[in-house]
Amino acid sequence: MTDAPAALLPVALKAAEIASDLVRTRVPGLLTAKGDRDMASEVDYAVERAVRDHLKARTPDIAILGEEEGISGDTTGELLWAIDPIDGTANFVRNIPLCGISIGLIERGRPVVGVIDLPFFGTRYHAAQHTGAYLGDRRIQASMTTTLKDAIVAIGDYAVGENAQAKNRRRIALTERLAASVQRVRMLGSVAIDLAWVAEGKLDASVTLSNKPWDMAAGVIIAREAGARVTDQDGTDHTLASTATVATTPALTDDIASLIKDATEAHPRR
Repeated sequence: MTDAPAALLPVALKAAEIASDLVRTRVPGLLTAKGDRDMASEVDYAVERAVRDHLKARTPDIAILGEEEGISGDTTGELLWAIDPIDGTANFVRNIPLCGISIGLIERGRPVVGVIDLPFFGTRYHAAQHTGAYLGDRRIQASMTTTLKDAIVAIGDYAVGENAQAKNRRRIALTERLAASVQRVRMLGSVAIDLAWVAEGKLDASVTLSNKPWDMAAGVIIAREAGARVTDQDGTDHTLASTATVATTPALTDDIASLIKDATEAHPRR
């Protein structure tokens, strides 16, 4: 695929516009339990269905993976849409504006198009491979921070569900190490926001010790196109097979990886 990613960016941008209108104009409605301390609202399902309908109409040959309703379409192709209708549902249902819509296009395991819409901030980020990252019409870039003591670092939510206690030992150990080293630690509750704000330079790094394509695909390509490094927890290049999602301004990549390694060696279970 050569110019195809950029050619499909308008499709993703329109899908994000449809989704954003729904999120801003509807109340959460009934909640559906998805497991231990995990939920989806009526709006999650409504947004995913609306986005699926748009993508199926415009790109009928591309499979779609959504957080709420799984995968549909021809899965033998090289392309896959990955959508999170509301990243940060726990915030959304409490009327906390820290939530976002994430729409990514993946080619052979790597994202090539991404759109993140933050409906309650009125901001929409986008990128296509080799064309840069943008907030609206303005090109954005990762921060120029060079030392940990000046860095603001977001960390992903603590785990819920099966083995949460064991998983959280490592997350808490990492939080302690970050708190001792960086200017501030933030937990915003939406990795879409974390990655978009790394791309914009509001944050200097984002560390999420998990990797789900609907959460990460859009943010990974946006952060990369803004000049951030996006890796697995061991510093290798991030792919769909990675176990973590770490986005950093380039000067901090090694320092953040060292802190993650220390926390992992102290608590190796995931």
